[in-house]
Amino acid sequence: MIKLFLISLFFIIPSAQAAGLPQQDAIPGGVVIVPIHVGVTTKPQVTFNKRKVMVVQEKGQWLAVVGVPLSAKIGTQKITIKSNGETSSALFEIADKQYPTQHITITDKRKVNPNKLDMDRIGPESAKIKKALRHWTEQAEIPFNFIWPIEGRVSGLYGRRRVFNGQPRRPHSGMDIAAPTGTEIMSPADGIVRDTGDYFFNGNTVFIDHGQGLVTMFCHLDSISVEAGQTIKQGEIFGTVGATGRVTGPHLHLGVSLNDVRVEPRLFFPEREAVEGEEKE
Repeated sequence: MIKLFLISLFFIIPSAQAAGLPQQDAIPGGVVIVPIHVGVTTKPQVTFNKRKVMVVQEKGQWLAVVGVPLSAKIGTQKITIKSNGETSSALFEIADKQYPTQHITITDKRKVNPNKLDMDRIGPESAKIKKALRHWTEQAEIPFNFIWPIEGRVSGLYGRRRVFNGQPRRPHSGMDIAAPTGTEIMSPADGIVRDTGDYFFNGNTVFIDHGQGLVTMFCHLDSISVEAGQTIKQGEIFGTVGATGRVTGPHLHLGVSLNDVRVEPRLFFPEREAVEGEEKE
């Protein structure tokens, strides 16, 4: 069968039209919502960088909700759309964003330069983490009405280029919220506990699957009170804040993964009041 290839340039849907969807920010680490089809009853299949993309419907319009990696090149990006036996492409633009650098001192030097035994542990753990973040649960309704899992001072923003003990490492893939050890953590939305574990860098961690490649990740917990496969409701307590893994003190690392891309968590949460002494843009 000969497939039809069409290239179309779509404008990002305005925020006012995207009620109930995450906020948009067309930058590396952001989220872009691309209109793809009107009046088509069968849900199109969309991929970006060969990864499945969330597709939701609003007022008869199919929308692709795309997570943009921090490594994305500035300029034109493309999603691939398959619908009714035809293949087409939609383009969107990514603007530049310069993230600051954050210098952090870690007293446990093995958490910066792991030894061989540590690396033997880290390898299998990384595979398990990737599996949880890449899990795809097909469902029509996505619970975008997130609530904050805890209150507290933001101690580390998303995207910061991190330097541990003078050594550059990967950018920060989530945001850190400082809170006392034992602070209860709530699920931001309905979902399924996709996995839990105690990891070398992340400490005690919980992954919650909200559907269509949207997964929230909570690290450095003191305790975990849920199990993999368990259904969880918005506001339900699943653990407590701690200082496990690579940390300088008790806090919650909050991550959001969309189409297996770690994106800016704040795009999914309501605006919060600034707390004195917290990190700002």
